[in-house]
Amino acid sequence: MKTRVFTLSAIAAVMLSACGEQAAEKPEASAPMNDTQVTIANGTIEGVKDDDILVFKGIPYAKPPVGENRWRSPQPVSEWDGVKATTDYGNDCAQKPFPSDAAPLGKEPAEDCLYVNVWAPQSGEGKRPVVVWIHGGGYVNGGASPATYDGSEFARAGVVFVSFNYRLGRFGFFAHPALSAAKEGPLGNYGFEDQIAAMKWVQENVEAFGGDASQVTIMGESAGGGSVHNLMQTPGARGTFQRAIIMSGGGRSLMGERYLDKGSNGQPSLEQIGVNFAEKHGIEGTGPEALAALRALPEEQVVDGLNLMALFMPQGGVVTYGGPVNDGEIVQGATQTMLEEGKVAKVPVMVGTTSQDIGFANFPDKDALFASFGEFAQAARDAYDPDGSADLQTLVASVGQDFTMQEPARFVAQQMTQMDENAYLYRYDYVAESVRDGKGTPHAAEIPFFFKTEDVKYPEFTQKDAAAADLVFSYVVSFIENGDPNVTRLPEWKPYDGEQHNMMHFNMDAEAVHGQDPWTERLNAVQGATEAFQASTGTE
Repeated sequence: MKTRVFTLSAIAAVMLSACGEQAAEKPEASAPMNDTQVTIANGTIEGVKDDDILVFKGIPYAKPPVGENRWRSPQPVSEWDGVKATTDYGNDCAQKPFPSDAAPLGKEPAEDCLYVNVWAPQSGEGKRPVVVWIHGGGYVNGGASPATYDGSEFARAGVVFVSFNYRLGRFGFFAHPALSAAKEGPLGNYGFEDQIAAMKWVQENVEAFGGDASQVTIMGESAGGGSVHNLMQTPGARGTFQRAIIMSGGGRSLMGERYLDKGSNGQPSLEQIGVNFAEKHGIEGTGPEALAALRALPEEQVVDGLNLMALFMPQGGVVTYGGPVNDGEIVQGATQTMLEEGKVAKVPVMVGTTSQDIGFANFPDKDALFASFGEFAQAARDAYDPDGSADLQTLVASVGQDFTMQEPARFVAQQMTQMDENAYLYRYDYVAESVRDGKGTPHAAEIPFFFKTEDVKYPEFTQKDAAAADLVFSYVVSFIENGDPNVTRLPEWKPYDGEQHNMMHFNMDAEAVHGQDPWTERLNAVQGATEAFQASTGTE
């Protein structure tokens, strides 16, 4: 257990069914937990003690999605006899690892990957609040095994922490006319179906680890944040969580709109993309033989070089990967539409971004950049470059992240507030002292601080780094416990107010400062331009 030294007085005082089948009877809760053996719905498992917590890794929550189960809904796990050892992560899901991943995988990727992990307090009476982590990676990379995602500190703070893998890339998001003709169940969004199955597993089993199935928070970053948005709208996840934390997850339509059997906005249907992929591998036709041939493809041929680098550096040619799809069942609409229509879970949310978040824009000069704001061009120029001194590279980066992440996060807070739910908006602007470059906090760089694993990510972590981690971690744990992040002796974090445009700013001095967003005018220009464009084109 790591030793910490704190220099900020404000910190020194802070705390440290399966689908389609009837759910199994919930196991008896064991609180306090003091044994490495736990009986869950499918049998008995054995984990390990780690000082004052218990850790269980590699628990199957669905059958391996291989062979005939490739591109099927997650299938129920059979009961097992005896005691299953759950002391190491299961495989991360099949993918081509991304060399620059902020959270490198800890296990070899494989198609057999549907496993869940649990960190639980060993002592204490009563049921504990639960948080379920959903990793990011653009739906093509990532997993639950990176050391940065270790849930030990949550368990030591009295929270049952759960993480899991879900199918990625073409294994998780794929369609083909042969699959549609087979009528085997929902189509296209197998990775999202895995997430729903994992949430149902939590409902059925978490009380065996001392958790409270009625006090569950879902928490995800990037594609994991997008997944939180989808869990908030999809009928299959209703009632499986009571709060949500959305970290750099967009809030309008991060991955674009795509449909199973029709093109949209210049994009082919997911079925056509599947046909393109099949033909690339010499598979013709749309009948059972084609489906059998697709399911017989070796794992590495299904991956076919796909990763984040391939997504962001397209090589041209025929499109062979699509991603999540609006199927009308698992995904029922764009995030923006579902929020505007109030068709999402009515739960408290914590939502925010990093100060140098991800986003893309490409303009040859300032005039072209500001002209892209349409009728809001002058408002944008006044907000981003009032004296004309900003360089183009900085402006493009700022505009790109504002359209992709900053304004959509504020939009989520606005919409949830209109539904009479508290939304706690933040921007994370702390960078570990050993890697500072004078810029803001990059996409995903806040995760080690939210998890209090900054010493894993940054071996040369400092006292200020530790204080920054304890600060945000304290707010996160309080939100998981109460749906309210506020902690005694820390600055008050008020729910978002649409007139005040207030937020919590975690700054470079390891402080939490609450007040009006200094980027309000920037985001107002982005929101105006976005909504004007949508009104003129009939798109979202």
